[in-house]
Amino acid sequence: MIQKIAAQIRSLIGRRRPETAIILGSGLGALADEITDSVSISYADIDGFPQSTVQGHGGKLIIGRLENKEILCMQGRFHLYEGHKPQVINTVIKAFQLLGIKNLIVTNAAGSLNPEFAPGSLMLIKDHINFSGTNPLIGPNDDRYGPRFPGMADAYTAEWRHKIKELAAERNIPLNEGVYLWALGPCFETAAEIKMFRLLGGDAVGMSTVPETIVARSYLRRPLRHESAGYFRHHQLRNRNEPQHAQP
Repeated sequence: MIQKIAAQIRSLIGRRRPETAIILGSGLGALADEITDSVSISYADIDGFPQSTVQGHGGKLIIGRLENKEILCMQGRFHLYEGHKPQVINTVIKAFQLLGIKNLIVTNAAGSLNPEFAPGSLMLIKDHINFSGTNPLIGPNDDRYGPRFPGMADAYTAEWRHKIKELAAERNIPLNEGVYLWALGPCFETAAEIKMFRLLGGDAVGMSTVPETIVARSYLRRPLRHESAGYFRHHQLRNRNEPQHAQP
């Protein structure tokens, strides 16, 4: 299925050969409108490609140029709470590998666990906690795509994080840095869970990003350049910063 999906996408994008992919999180789909000289491919037009069912996730691949770089953009991601199996994410990210993708940028909308991270602010992910109870790499392993037991000690490339922090400082963009905790969803957290996640070291909690990161870091034996960032939704942050008032 990995090869089948990659072959279909390749046939639709012609001579384009993007090396960077961006996965757009909730509320960030409009970035795709900035892509020029683009080709748009509906997920439904790719046989075997999963479908995104969450409102605000467009369900399209956009391939074109952004800031004079050729990129592949996912306008709509897959969450396990939608009913997808974890291996679905494994298949999609490894299909991108066959297309020549070497860099992955993952974004999301998250809930803050850190009282110092204000609503609407940005957080650069430096590490994660997988609290989902599952993993996209579960199942038979094909050594052509990566090792059986990949390391996650450097899941978020220090080189890229340093560069992003430099750029944010140059442009006077406030930027937090912290640990992202992946929960399965779809329920928001109880007050007790929020307290526990804080004790575990989480600065933000969400229902995505980590499975894509796990696959991306596994599929090349040499370090893959990968980075993730999130922003905090106002309606979620208040609940998560104040456990005694945690309500959807």
